[in-house]
This record gives sequence, C-alpha cells and structure tokens, in this order.
Amino acid sequence: MAITREEVLHVARLARLALSDDEAGRLGGQLSAILDYVKQLDRLDTRDVVPTSHAVEKGTPMRDDVVEPFGDREALLANAPDRLNDCFRVPRIIED
Repeated sequence: MAITREEVLHVARLARLALSDDEAGRLGGQLSAILDYVKQLDRLDTRDVVPTSHAVEKGTPMRDDVVEPFGDREALLANAPDRLNDCFRVPRIIED
C-alpha cells in the first residue's frame, strides 16, 4: 500500500512535526513497508481462533488513590497551540 507524500505531510501536520522533503519521502516508503507487512495478516485463517482482549488474564491491578502534584502547569500549557485560562482549547467536534 503506497502512502503518498501528501498523506505523510498531513499526518505530520496533525502530530505537529516539521519534516523536510527528504524525511517525508523516506517516511512515506517506511510507512508503506509497514502497512504492506501488516496487510499479510489478512491472509491468516482466524476462524477457529477465540477472540480475546488479552493474551494473559491478569485481572485489574488495584492501587490506592494518592493525590500528587502534576507538574509545572505553565510549562505544560506553553505547548498548547491555543488555550483558554488553564485549559487546552480544541476545535469543536460535536455539533449541537
């Protein structure tokens, strides 16, 4: 499955990564190779395989709830492309 340069640049923009033309071309080839490898899974016969969510059932680990400081709020919010007071501001995805 060939990944286009435009698709690589679109994903890079969503991840807020700046890529050079060489990097975009190289990543396109690498991503295409990964998707081709994963596509091999389509050929596997899984009719007799029982669906599972975990290979090994371990249960849910429990721990005590402990209040801990989160970190430097201003340093974290400095990475936000848009913010409102102490919150990240994101585009609306659900219409009223």
